[in-house]
Amino acid sequence: MPEAVVMTVPGYWAVLAAVLLGGLAVFAAALDAGLSDRAQGLGGGWGAPLAGTARLLRQRRRTTVAADAVLWRVGNAGMLMGALLMVAVVPLGWWALADLDVGVVWFNAVDVMVWALVWLAGWGANSTHSLVGGYRFLAHGLAYELPLMFALVAPAIAAGSLSVGDVVAAQEGLWFVVWMPVAFVVFLVGVTGFSVWGPSAPALGADIAGGVLSELSGVDRLVFLAGRYAFLAAGAAFSVPLFLGGGAGPVLPGWAWSLVKTAAVLGVLVWLRRKLPALRPDRFMEIGWVVMLPAALLQDLVVALIVVGKA
Repeated sequence: MPEAVVMTVPGYWAVLAAVLLGGLAVFAAALDAGLSDRAQGLGGGWGAPLAGTARLLRQRRRTTVAADAVLWRVGNAGMLMGALLMVAVVPLGWWALADLDVGVVWFNAVDVMVWALVWLAGWGANSTHSLVGGYRFLAHGLAYELPLMFALVAPAIAAGSLSVGDVVAAQEGLWFVVWMPVAFVVFLVGVTGFSVWGPSAPALGADIAGGVLSELSGVDRLVFLAGRYAFLAAGAAFSVPLFLGGGAGPVLPGWAWSLVKTAAVLGVLVWLRRKLPALRPDRFMEIGWVVMLPAALLQDLVVALIVVGKA
């Protein structure tokens, strides 16, 4: 197996990581707004994130009777913190904040943390609609999480390591997406899941007055929405070293290729939100357990057989 090509950088580079993650989140929000306006036959829309931010910063915080303010705030703010923890193991070209021996497991552990964060945001408000939204998200989580775990297993098997750097190095000459397309697709579905995006959006459905978002306003709503886009960007960024060869590419430096690939995957995820229906939890669970889980397991089996055959 080729040697790992990822080098760790000092901790103060976390500031740059946060800035880049924020930039990608703003890009996703602007693209989402632009596509929404285009679908309605309107122009513009690209400035919506800035306008929306200014509006929410001026908006008064809503309060509810007997709300658990601490849990409510933890759930909201935790979304942004979770996304930052997730990108800590994502290499930018050949550099990363941390090249953990169990980087793939770290990513999975943080994405599981979203279950608690969204639930706390729904529970803490002490509101019926918000609570129903939290329950909906947990139901969706049961559908996407196990297939996502097995999708993460495929690159780890091929690389013979749980280190993200080793996974990148193992793709020299052939990206994993070429011979692990099922794992790649299941992984992206999982990204939409922990980002409360696309098929998992019923947790924020209009039929329950916005669900988890129903009682959020002002800065609280801004932070939660920013966390959703940040998680979407972090998931897109992690797909690059996992399946798309990391910073490998001609002409451009490795860090540039990492950003280009991340922006491309992120753009596809934003675009697909209007192409994929928001599924009821029971329907999404059926797809997750009957279709995605067996497909991911079959992909792992194929990868394992190929690795054993090469040994």
